[in-house]
Amino acid sequence: MARARQERAEITRQAILDGAAIAFDRTGFHGTSLTDVVGHAGVTKGALYFHFSSKEAIARTLMDEQFQISEGLPAIVEPGLQTAIDLTHRMAFGLRSNVRVRAGIRLVIEFGSFTDPDPSPYNTWIDTCHSCLAPAQERGDVLPSVDTHSLSTMLVAAFSGIQVTSHVRTGRTDLHARVVDLWNFLLPGIVPAERISRFDPAGSPECRSELGLSATASVPASGSTPATDSSPATTT
Repeated sequence: MARARQERAEITRQAILDGAAIAFDRTGFHGTSLTDVVGHAGVTKGALYFHFSSKEAIARTLMDEQFQISEGLPAIVEPGLQTAIDLTHRMAFGLRSNVRVRAGIRLVIEFGSFTDPDPSPYNTWIDTCHSCLAPAQERGDVLPSVDTHSLSTMLVAAFSGIQVTSHVRTGRTDLHARVVDLWNFLLPGIVPAERISRFDPAGSPECRSELGLSATASVPASGSTPATDSSPATTT
């Protein structure tokens, strides 16, 4: 009986997060009320307050979910530069296909900008990137002259700007192609020339297969052929 109650409680909690994600994705943190959240979630305010003390607590939970993308890194035997490339495509895929990811990223941007900014989400992303780029440099895949922490900071800033621009211009339909552009421009400046061919700006074959991405955007960083869109085959 206790287990059944716990399962029902978790279903309700997830429904609240789903409802909040829909609302935050549409109108942002300040434009969303708890009435909006319970309306989308199909629960009562009492149920909401049982799980979350405030609208900000719900928002924080959705933002924290965005960092789960790095939870699998310890299981990767040798995280490196291709891991970082794949992570940017995984985040791009999440933005295109998952409303909770979109809501979380919108909240990160809102909470990290202008009024009482919170840098912690960006710092977490930077640390995740650094955990890939530092060992890559140790293996000789990143030039020794490169400051990997500064590179990680720049990468997070660049991806943040790219996804916002893609959202405004195309509704993120070109986001994977723009991520490919990012890496095509970036790799020649950070990787020894003889090693560039080891890395695929369009994502590793395993990443592309998992996300349903086209391989046609795989263009060598030193090549002259323009990248094509590597959009997911299907999105929800």
